[in-house]
Order: sequence, then C-alpha cells, then structure tokens
Amino acid sequence: MTGDKALLLFPSDYYSAKAVDPDMLGEYDAALDTGIFDVILFSYEKWFCQGVLSLDKKPEKPGANAVRANAIYRGWMMKPAQYAEFYARLSEKGVNLLTSPKQYELFHIFPNIYPQLAEDTVKMLVYPDGKVDLDEVRRTFARFMVKDYVKSVKGTAFPAYFENTVTDGEFAAAMELFYKYRGGLLTGGICVKEYIELKKYGDRTNEYRVFYMNGTACTVSRNSNQQSFTAEPPKPLIQKYENLDSPFYTIDYAELSDGSWKIIEAGDGQVSGLSPGQDARAYYRALYAAFRESL
Repeated sequence: MTGDKALLLFPSDYYSAKAVDPDMLGEYDAALDTGIFDVILFSYEKWFCQGVLSLDKKPEKPGANAVRANAIYRGWMMKPAQYAEFYARLSEKGVNLLTSPKQYELFHIFPNIYPQLAEDTVKMLVYPDGKVDLDEVRRTFARFMVKDYVKSVKGTAFPAYFENTVTDGEFAAAMELFYKYRGGLLTGGICVKEYIELKKYGDRTNEYRVFYMNGTACTVSRNSNQQSFTAEPPKPLIQKYENLDSPFYTIDYAELSDGSWKIIEAGDGQVSGLSPGQDARAYYRALYAAFRESL
C-alpha cells in the first residue's frame, strides 16, 4: 500500500514513457477513477525491446518499517523467463509483485495447470519438442485443435479444428502456417486438445471468464459477446477452483451443446484481459477489496 492506496503497474505507450499504453487506457482510467490505486508506468519500448526496466516514478514506501511496496501488474503477456527477470528487476527497485514467477508460470503455461483442471476440461496431448505424433492424435481424437503452451491462432487462416482423417501432408502444411502466425510469440511446445461443440445462442457461444483473487471467485463475466439471458456456469464448478496455487488467476468456462460445462482455458490474472463489456471500475474495486491486506 502507498498510504491507503494500492499500487498498480501498467506498460507505457511505446512512444512516450509518461503516457499509458493506449490499449490499457480504459483500465488505467478506471483504476484511477476509483480513487484507491496509485499507478506506476514502466517504459514499454525499453522493457520489451531492450530488456531495460525504466519506471516513471519511484514507489512510495507504505510505512517506516517497510522494505518495499507490494504491487499488481496489469499488462501484456511475458514469457516465463522474461516475467522472472521483470519480477527481479522490480524487486531491486523496491517493488514486490504479488504474483511470484513460479505462480505466473503455473497459470501462463497451460500444461502446468492442466493436471489440476483435468477433471473438468477436455483431454489434451502435449508435445514439448513440438513434434506432434499425428498417429497418436488421430487414434485419440475424432476432432482436435492445436495451440502452443499459451495461445491458439484462432481468427486466422489456420484451421479451427482438424478431423482425424487429416493426412500427414495436410497437417504439416497447416503447421507451417501456425508457426508463421505465432512467430516470436511462440511459447513452449504444442498442445493438441479435443475439439468440442459449444452451445450457441444465436450466433454466439456461451463463454465466461472468472477472475479468482486471493482464493475467491471475485468476478464472473460473459466473455463471448453473448446476450444477457444466457446461462451462467454452475456455482459449485466455479467454487471448486477457488484455491489453486496463485493469488490471481483466471479460468474460462464454456457451455457445451448438451448443456454441460467445461473449462476451456486458464491464465495468470495479471495478463488476462477483461471480458467485453465488463465493468472496469467494479473490477478494480473487487481487486482492491481482495488484496487490500496484501498490498
């Protein structure tokens, strides 16, 4: 805490270290509008392009006996090694991020958290070296989708899913496209997941993002631009995952065509975006309430 306010870190605009990243402006304004946060910006260009951490101001110590200020990062994804370096450099400057590198990596790298979610998510095969055993995949799944350890390339020319009749040549050609799209953002190996049919309301699937903060599901919001009348994930299912090994994470749930629910994704809370239309001010008030004793 700085006084009675909590501390947030946001990336700056690429061209101006004194202005917030334009894509984060809505959240930045919402956090400040609550009156319960102080914000420090770090230079996007220096950190992501040069590996140099530059803050726009020094953190205030929360009390006479405090060694450093605790803080929450809100911004872009980093690979685990980069986040670990970010965490260490901030610590040297007197800022202790709430989420440790180990906790960040647990949720950022889906195969790490998958065993704890396996009961309520789809079956997955993992290929750490990126060499997909297509025969194994075809034996295991009727339909399947492909992503790296963090992201898919949905919304591109890469297929949303494959049938198990796909040939070796067709799959190899598609994977060339996958690597082209992911480029330098490619993280870890390859995950092959069972493809499932999601229930639709009109032309929208029914997906929700839950932000878990300090052991509680604090926000539950529609995450696929669906209408307000859609069903929500069952509360017992949401509550089942309230005490995983991180203070701040997200889990995405989706309704299947048969009315059941599955976990479709998980992520570190610092780098998970708000849902479309989510009330940012309410989100930051919830964030403050959850962590006020820790910041």
